[in-house]
Amino acid sequence: MDDFFWWIVLIGFAAQLVDGALGMAYGLTSTSLLISIGLPPTQASATVHAAEVFTTAVSGTSHHFARNVDWKMVRTLAIAGSIGGAAGAALLSSGIGEYLAPFVALYLSALGVLVIAKAVRKVQPPAAMRGLAPLGLVGGFLDAVGGGGWGPIVSSTLVYRGHAEPHRMLGTSAASEFFVTVMITVTFAGHFGLESFGMAALALVIGGVPAAPLAAVLVRIIPRKPLMIAVGLLIVILGGFGIYRFVSALLVA
Repeated sequence: MDDFFWWIVLIGFAAQLVDGALGMAYGLTSTSLLISIGLPPTQASATVHAAEVFTTAVSGTSHHFARNVDWKMVRTLAIAGSIGGAAGAALLSSGIGEYLAPFVALYLSALGVLVIAKAVRKVQPPAAMRGLAPLGLVGGFLDAVGGGGWGPIVSSTLVYRGHAEPHRMLGTSAASEFFVTVMITVTFAGHFGLESFGMAALALVIGGVPAAPLAAVLVRIIPRKPLMIAVGLLIVILGGFGIYRFVSALLVA
């Protein structure tokens, strides 16, 4: 276990604190930080999703027993999201992953702006995402390509539309995310093998487990709005740093 491993443990700890306090942004935060310490987008996304298989399983199960899940909606979201997620993971694994780096950085920055906007005011979802199937398809694809985004895209859209109580929409999204995450992880594993990112995923889990109870305490102490703005700014800055590195490499070449 070298220093790099423990850096990822620290990232897992920080990402779980953010997710526990906001109910979203675990994938965005951890993927942004992993890319910033040198992991390519493909490995960063694969690592995060392998770790999320465990976190989403716990989350989805908890929501099920709390009766927060609409399984009819889950069926549509999970199928569409899995298709989109598999397509995104396959694209990222096809050998053009390094060329997608600037686009991933742009996407992460855009979602960082969305997080900030949500903290300031209600944000209306794009009209193109009115149906559950298109919403799941787009959410799964972008989640795989960017290493995160299901929560800000799918969960936020469901809550905004107000089909049912917010807790039921969040529970439905969380249960759907498990199936999407499994499909994305399986797709990555089919291309690289789980051993290629197993230790990094383990580091994220090791870091995230002790952060979970701490996040539950902090969420009662830290105001949600300033925290969302701070996290959004962090994601935007890290995305901007990724764009800067790509442009710098082009200029040097």
